[in-house]
Amino acid sequence: MVSYKPLWHTLLTLDLKKMDLVKRGTVSTATLAKLGRNEYVALEVLDRICTDLGCPIEAVIEIKAPQG
Repeated sequence: MVSYKPLWHTLLTLDLKKMDLVKRGTVSTATLAKLGRNEYVALEVLDRICTDLGCPIEAVIEIKAPQG
């Protein structure tokens, strides 16, 4: 399971809002919706986010082990 909680924290740290990623041309609104639902997005998208924000991948995504 993936979690984009680190991304939301990173955005807060950088004083940015989720829609700023769309306004900057980093992601589409559809991709932003997927991120909000913790759905899988392409590695290319994660790379674009990291490049735009100047952060490592760990600041964007967390892979959680399945429970149970």
